[in-house]
Amino acid sequence: MTDVSVVPTPTPSATEPHGRPIVVGVGPEEVDAALEFAAAEATRAGCGLHLVHAVHVVPAGPENILVTSVDADAWGGEILASAVKRAEDLVDGAVPVTHELQHGAPVPALVEAGRTARMVVLEHRHLSRVARIVNRTVAGGVAAHLRVPVVAVPSGWTTPEGPAVVVAGVDVPERASEVLSAAAAEARARGAALRVVHSWALPVHEGMVIDPGEHHRWADRSRAEVRAALDALGDESVAIEADVVVHPGRAVEAILEACAGAQLLVIGRHDPLVPVGSHIGPVARAVLREATCPVLLASPRAHRSAYHA
Repeated sequence: MTDVSVVPTPTPSATEPHGRPIVVGVGPEEVDAALEFAAAEATRAGCGLHLVHAVHVVPAGPENILVTSVDADAWGGEILASAVKRAEDLVDGAVPVTHELQHGAPVPALVEAGRTARMVVLEHRHLSRVARIVNRTVAGGVAAHLRVPVVAVPSGWTTPEGPAVVVAGVDVPERASEVLSAAAAEARARGAALRVVHSWALPVHEGMVIDPGEHHRWADRSRAEVRAALDALGDESVAIEADVVVHPGRAVEAILEACAGAQLLVIGRHDPLVPVGSHIGPVARAVLREATCPVLLASPRAHRSAYHA
């Protein structure tokens, strides 16, 4: 259980006028991109913006530098205050900005704060290949334990110019209702076009000769499966207007290529399991590492009302 040490402003509850806030995780590194994204979302939805910073104090020992909880709280308070000031400037009084400072690791602190949130937004730094081996993203850890949407915003990201596009990455079309529902809602809220990307691969065996026409047949079949999944949403305008892209090859490469310049990428994740052993899935984790636009990890059991309710 996360120990709350300082709560400068209370966490909004779901019963308050601006209930179900957008929670932003504030780390020691740059958080401007996450704040820009979250402030725009909160302003559009008319909900509160709640900033959370977790101070993780390592117990003193012969190999550790002695840092008291008072020092850590003071340092964390400065980081949080700077982020709050930036958030207040971004929302410009349109919605309330609240904040809290907690003791503990970031993932459990954000999971606790995110249970009653509308969405959790985090900034994601692109790590070197070596660092990826020993680091798991906070976004992945949080998403593995929450049923609300979690968004990872790459450091340095700003809202792109030009026509707005929301991309949905679909694995198995007949099981993609949550991803498609979330992506359609996000596209509608932004006045953006919806692009659905699905990859496929022929079952090829060694020495097997593939008829070129078979590629076309598989592409047509894949496109028809995605269209059927869109039709199942029951929203005729979405089904008609969505741009469906079917791509032969690996899912990660297809998704990353399709989301270049997009405002948002929506992908699925595995059902969260508590308390241990859960994971978001290999495709979601790989996309999080490489995507250049914000990535929304849709809840596998969310209803449509959970998005922009």
